[in-house]
Amino acid sequence: MTASSGPPDLSYLLDHTSHVLRTKMAAALAELGLTARMHCVLVHAKQEERTQIQLAEIGGMDKTTMVVTVDALEKAGLAERRPSSVDRRARIIAVTEEGARLAERSQRVADRVHREALETLPAREREVFVKALTALAGGALGTPVATPQPTRRARQRAR
Repeated sequence: MTASSGPPDLSYLLDHTSHVLRTKMAAALAELGLTARMHCVLVHAKQEERTQIQLAEIGGMDKTTMVVTVDALEKAGLAERRPSSVDRRARIIAVTEEGARLAERSQRVADRVHREALETLPAREREVFVKALTALAGGALGTPVATPQPTRRARQRAR
């Protein structure tokens, strides 16, 4: 964080607190044998019939990460790939009974981690803080800006 007489370094504050929250969440979910991605897939696949692509979008995962995550869930007997009931070309991720039980437990863990983080604030500031973050996420910081790709120089042919 840089010292300045201007506004606070919002990038640092958001990045640092997000990093610490992610590490606390990862440690808490690891006690159940899950990663945050596995938790995300289980919870959202349990809610309704969703394809791998839909779940990847919800969890902000690329295709490769999603495949690896679902493979791990299948290997653990927590989820399985099945044909969609509405689109025979699509495959959905179905949560097994064991996976549903674990999803409920992992959601309680996630809720606890979030509650503990918020409890570090005075009670009167919690609601304001959450409203402010929600406004930022739905407004000014809701959509990433496409960053320009570095220009690549053309290869020079050996002479």
